[in-house]
Amino acid sequence: MPSNVGRGIWIVLDGVGVGALPDADRYGDAAAATLPHVAAACGGLHLPHLAGMGLGTLAEIKGVPPVARPRGAYGKMQEAALGKDSTSGHWELAGVVLDPPFATFPQGFPTTLLREFEALAGKAPLGNVSASGTEIIQALGEEHLRTGRPIVYTSVDSVLQVAAHEEVLPPQELHALCREVRRLADDYQIGRVIARPFVGAAAGAFQRTSRRKDFSMPPPAPTLLDYLSDAGRMVCAIGKISDLFCERGIGQSRPTRDNADGMRTLLAAYADLPPGGLLIANLIDFDMLYGHRQDAVGFGRALETFDAWLPQLQAAMQPGDLLTITADHGCDPTTPGSDHTREYVPLLAWHPQMTGAVGLGIRSGFSDLAATLADFFGLDVALAGQSFWTEIAGEVDSGRRQSG
Repeated sequence: MPSNVGRGIWIVLDGVGVGALPDADRYGDAAAATLPHVAAACGGLHLPHLAGMGLGTLAEIKGVPPVARPRGAYGKMQEAALGKDSTSGHWELAGVVLDPPFATFPQGFPTTLLREFEALAGKAPLGNVSASGTEIIQALGEEHLRTGRPIVYTSVDSVLQVAAHEEVLPPQELHALCREVRRLADDYQIGRVIARPFVGAAAGAFQRTSRRKDFSMPPPAPTLLDYLSDAGRMVCAIGKISDLFCERGIGQSRPTRDNADGMRTLLAAYADLPPGGLLIANLIDFDMLYGHRQDAVGFGRALETFDAWLPQLQAAMQPGDLLTITADHGCDPTTPGSDHTREYVPLLAWHPQMTGAVGLGIRSGFSDLAATLADFFGLDVALAGQSFWTEIAGEVDSGRRQSG
C-alpha cells in the first residue's frame, strides 16, 4: 500500500450524539438524541459549514436541513463495544474494541477499594456516590475544607473521580494521589481515575478549575496511534486525548482549557505538523460544560461557534490532507440525569479536492474511522473496522479530473 504524506486531522466533538442506538434502552437512553434535541431547544441551529459536509442528512436537526449538493463524506457510526464512556469510545475510534466492558459502580465503590484509597490518601474519603461533579462539590465542599477528606464519586460510566480544593490538596498533589489510585483501580477494571480540583470559599461559590487530569487504563492492544508512531509518523494530541491513551503512541501533546483554546491550539499545531502526521483533538465543552450540566442552549451555541470556526481550518489545509469529524458518545442535556447517552455518533470527512458527496451510511463500529485513516496513511496494519477511504479517494480523483 503506498504511503501518503498528506496530513490527517481527526476532531472529536465530545458528547455530540445524533440519536439513540438500538440497544439504548438497556442504558436508560431510549429517548436520547443529543444533536436533534439541542437544536429543538435552541429553536434551530445555524451550522452552514457542517451542513455543507452532509450533517443534515444524519437526523432531523432543526435549522440544519439536508443540502442539495453536500461536499464531503457523511454517515453515522454505531459503537461496537458495550458502554458509553469516553475511554472505550476513543479507543474504538482508534481501532481497538473493548471487550469485556469496563466495570461500573452506580451504588458506590466496594469497601475494600475505599480502605485502599484511605491508606494512600491518609484520610477516609467523603461521598462514594454516583453524582454530578458540580453538585457534589457544593454538597460536600465545606466538609472537605474542614476535614481535608477528599471527595470520591462516580457516575454510570466507569470512572473514579477525586475532587479536592486547591488550597487543601494542590493540583500537583491531587494528580500524584490519582496516579497512585490508578494502580488500585486496575484491579477493579475502572476505566478512568479523574482528578477534579476546585476553588471557592463556601457552598454556592465552589467552581471546578481547568487543572483536571485523567488517568486511564492503557489500551489492551495497539491502536492506530501506536502504529503511526512505530512507522515514524508524528501524532499530535490536543486536549484530553493524551490522557485517554496513557500517552501511548503520541509524539506531542498540547493540553487545552476549553473549546476556544482547543480550536486555537489546533490551528497552531496544524501549522507545525509535518507531512504524513496525524493531529487528534478533543473539544470537551459540549460534554463537560453543557451536556453534563443540562445546558442545551449553551451546547447549541458552542456548536455554532465551532461551525463558524471550521472554514479557518479548511482554508489552511493542503491539497493532500484529510479532515474527519466525529464524537465518542452522546451527552443529551434534555434527558433525565446528567450522564453520557448511548447514541450513534456523526461521521463527517472532507478532503480539499472533493467536489461532490459520498454517502457512508450507518457504520457497524467506530473503528471504521481508524481503518480509514490507516488506509489514508498507507499503513498495512491489523485494526478492527472497515475502511471507507476507497470511496473518498474515488471522489477525490473525480474532483481532480474535473479541475484538470
